[in-house]
Amino acid sequence: MKNHYYENFGPGEFYHVYNRGNAKEKIFMDADDYKFFLLRLKQNLFPEENDELRIQKLPDKSFSLIGYCLMPNHFHFLIKQNNEIPISKLMTKLCTSYSMYFNKKYNRVGHVFQNRFKHILIQNDEYLKWLSCYIHQNPKVGGIIQCLEDYRWSSFGQYIYGKGDISCENDIVLCHFKSSEEYKRYVNESYEIIKNNKGIEHLFLD
Repeated sequence: MKNHYYENFGPGEFYHVYNRGNAKEKIFMDADDYKFFLLRLKQNLFPEENDELRIQKLPDKSFSLIGYCLMPNHFHFLIKQNNEIPISKLMTKLCTSYSMYFNKKYNRVGHVFQNRFKHILIQNDEYLKWLSCYIHQNPKVGGIIQCLEDYRWSSFGQYIYGKGDISCENDIVLCHFKSSEEYKRYVNESYEIIKNNKGIEHLFLD
């Protein structure tokens, strides 16, 4: 499945949105970086909960975050666009804000992210389920952890235990399973397929 044009977004559609650091460099150096990125994401997703912010806000409930994973040099979102405001608006605000924070903190200049973000339209429920699985398997496939529940910077813990750093509408995925435990087994059983990249090349960063 090929990437669609940058501005080709539609209301009611689900997308896999992802990007990585410029020259594949790290974009998260410590826990505070992950926290700041998630804070800015939360502030843009739920602007009515952040009245103190002196920034131009997007209309509330413009987007629904279904799942996410932050890795040291890249990130993945599973996200739904709820109205005519394109996801590009959200991503521009998020990435610009984070880039300013990152460059100031580490006394650097230049691009933090590699080009513009990429996105793939999710066209059916099977792909939706599989993509959530792939996103949550990133830390284990990347060799960071062995147990997915141990990784803080993804939505997997919220899917399984109902708690996390940012609220996700995970019922959109979990409604296809009898329980969170069944979803957990589904994700764990996918490890070898994802690790060996069998027939899922379209899910990976180029």
